[in-house]
Amino acid sequence: MRAHLGDQLVVERTRSGAPRRDGEIVGLRHPDGTPPYEVRWSDTDEVTLVYPGPDAHVHHLEHGGPGAPDAGAARTVPPAVPSAGAANPGDLGRRVAAERRARGLGREETARRAGMSPGYLAYLEEQPADPSVTALIRLADALGTTAAALRGGGFDLPPGQGVALLRPQLHDLGPDECRALLSTHGIGRVAVSAPDGRPAVVPVNYEFYDDTIAFRTRPGSLPAAAVGTEVAFEVDHVDDALSQGWSVLAVGPASVVTDPRAVHGLVERSHTMPWPGGERDLWVSIRAATLTGRRITAANPH
Repeated sequence: MRAHLGDQLVVERTRSGAPRRDGEIVGLRHPDGTPPYEVRWSDTDEVTLVYPGPDAHVHHLEHGGPGAPDAGAARTVPPAVPSAGAANPGDLGRRVAAERRARGLGREETARRAGMSPGYLAYLEEQPADPSVTALIRLADALGTTAAALRGGGFDLPPGQGVALLRPQLHDLGPDECRALLSTHGIGRVAVSAPDGRPAVVPVNYEFYDDTIAFRTRPGSLPAAAVGTEVAFEVDHVDDALSQGWSVLAVGPASVVTDPRAVHGLVERSHTMPWPGGERDLWVSIRAATLTGRRITAANPH
């Protein structure tokens, strides 16, 4: 019996009344994939060291199709190689792929070093996956980094502390691209003059529709100082794993939304309550007179 990290161990109980069990293999004691295995059981989520008996078999991830042993009864296993145009990879997948490419490693070699199947590594890189702690530690060791770094450790540090691209390219974004990046909602920053005259930049939850940015706050709050002035509103995204990012800047007059029907419409279409909590019933709208943006990407290879 041989297995890779991420494979499934299925135990078929032959004794009458004994339950069938399955779990993910999250640890290997031998490089060749022979037992024993550390298994995280699907029914208890506990990890135990298992010496499989004659009633056990391995459900290999890369063979997880209709013809695999017990495919109909086994716990659902994600496909090894996602189809073209599959879902967005998660942040973990992007970090893993970026670290691997930065070290000039292919998937086969990286998977070999980490003791997992290449198919499982492809799944981790291409899907929003959540590997076990053991699998993540082995993968981080294979890539010469840490599990915390792959998970996005240092989330409380300012973004953009990664290494700049060797050949970065700065693009100006058109109004339509800016609208697409603003999407319908998110968190942005509004630049205002505080009551004492000093400049301030405040993050707010916002909604975006018909070239109008709207956010709710409290009367007398710092974001409310935007009312009656021309303000700048900025959103951005930084991908430290890929050293890429974009920013969009909207400039226009801010005013209070007073029409009850308009307020009702904003409440109905809002995607989230303000993260700071509390009563925030004052809606402020910014009519985007201008929309500009920039994006940093890697230069196209020639």
